[in-house]
Amino acid sequence: MNRIELIRALPKAELHVHIEGTFEPELMFAIAQRNQIEIPYKSVEELKQAYNFHNLQSFLDIYYAGANVLVHEQDFYDLAWAYFEKCAEDKVVHTEIFFDPQTHTDRGIAFETVFNGLKRACTDAQVKLGISAELIMCFLRHLSEEAAFETLAQALPFKDQIIAVGLDSSELGHPPAKFERVFAKAREEGFLVVAHAGEEGPAEYVWEALDLLKVNRVDHGVRSEEDPKLLERLIAEKMPLTVCPLSNLKLCVVDDMAEHNIQRLLQQGVHVTVNSDDPSYFGGYMNDNFIAIAESLDLSNAELKKLAKNSFEASFITDVEKQKWMQQIDALA
Repeated sequence: MNRIELIRALPKAELHVHIEGTFEPELMFAIAQRNQIEIPYKSVEELKQAYNFHNLQSFLDIYYAGANVLVHEQDFYDLAWAYFEKCAEDKVVHTEIFFDPQTHTDRGIAFETVFNGLKRACTDAQVKLGISAELIMCFLRHLSEEAAFETLAQALPFKDQIIAVGLDSSELGHPPAKFERVFAKAREEGFLVVAHAGEEGPAEYVWEALDLLKVNRVDHGVRSEEDPKLLERLIAEKMPLTVCPLSNLKLCVVDDMAEHNIQRLLQQGVHVTVNSDDPSYFGGYMNDNFIAIAESLDLSNAELKKLAKNSFEASFITDVEKQKWMQQIDALA
């Protein structure tokens, strides 16, 4: 089969997606009207125009503004369910979803309102679509260590249903070291840990994520290439990087997809995976990201299959489940 057919046929795991970043303009507008919340856009088209931004901060500004319309448990369910329908279209059979409780609790929305809506959608995705899903609670790094500790405390009653904690939002000026004690406490409570590092921040942030936060995965990590010793370590430890190509292009981490380093990293033996990050804002879901790099970098079918395998190997599913999906990938011509 050709590359596009293979991409559509490949089972995939998505390990780097922010549920608030899957908020399509049509759904945002509908929920805003349902909840009688005013947003500064008169139509879906006007809202779509606002999705044109040029850097991480301008993206985050509209990202947080959009989140304001999410108030009730059903809103969070609807948000997640719309994403699961996209997963079904793209043959994403397992996903580990980031959510940002502080974006909502700081607005007076109860932690359990957010969690219960998302969790109910995860349960229905398994039953109705055959998609397995886990939730990863992220701390907003532009907020304080104290605020992160408060959020961790709110999560503890649900810790058996939250597989990991993560670290996201504005990277520059907020190094992983800022949250070393929070992550130590999270690990003590039994959470797996991941963190955004080496997207807009330097390779040094990846070192901190590894040494101070003791992460199980690095989210983004594309700037690791700037430090040969760091690359050696990532390869030796088989440390996954959850790379988001279209996001990198939209936020000018790369100026042209043909310049993206995911293929170079893959060929060197770095455990890279493909993900969509904030797909409603960055121009595409999982298959869109695969197609973009396949065409711009002239990826072989073998490289595409390796990327799909990497996604399962880097996931938090059982070894038995991993083996099942590996066999399905191998069976594809």
